[in-house]
Amino acid sequence: MIFDYNTTRDKLILAEYGRNVQNMVAYICSLPTKEERNRHAQVVIDLMGFLNPHLRDVTDFKHKLWDHLHIISDFKIDVDSPYPQPAEEAMHKRPDPLGYPQRPIRFKHYGKTVEMMIKRAKAVDEPQRRQLMVQNIASFMKVAYVTWNKDTVADETIVNDLRELSNGELILDENYTLAKVEVRTNAPGVRQKPGSSNSGGSNMNKGRMSMNKGNNGRPKNNNNGKRK
Repeated sequence: MIFDYNTTRDKLILAEYGRNVQNMVAYICSLPTKEERNRHAQVVIDLMGFLNPHLRDVTDFKHKLWDHLHIISDFKIDVDSPYPQPAEEAMHKRPDPLGYPQRPIRFKHYGKTVEMMIKRAKAVDEPQRRQLMVQNIASFMKVAYVTWNKDTVADETIVNDLRELSNGELILDENYTLAKVEVRTNAPGVRQKPGSSNSGGSNMNKGRMSMNKGNNGRPKNNNNGKRK
């Protein structure tokens, strides 16, 4: 007896439709007349839509089903499709590689966005507008610093970092005070202190354990000293 395993069968082109649909499409390709192929293709299209109801939420889902029919047949099916046949070359075309920035970030906790904001602010000539941008950048830097560090930060640190990132061109007004930013307990790198709200569950468990113990620290005996 010869067993038929999936490893010996042809590879599924679109696995979401299953082996049976692929076999049906292969059968349609073998039919001699186009009339028969058109009739059977419409039945398979209805079956494909039934097997994947989520495609009904896609715009022009019928068009997608017919495209999938051509793909499953390896672009060999000859039927009268209501939509143009997709190009086989477009299916195997690789997308262009994404160009990732290779420049290092001087202060990683501020990110690349701060450097771009500083570059934009340096190009502003109007003094009032430039100072307003400097204030907004400094406030954003303080929020970013507290987000990635578990301690608060002094305004002098933000002012010095801003001066260093801008090569001394952006200086915050001395009379301007940055808004207070509190440390978030759920921020990355921030550890919960013992006795905080998140550790209440363990304290409640300890309280339940103490209630079930006697004066000597041992569990109470509900049998009044009697053995069963």
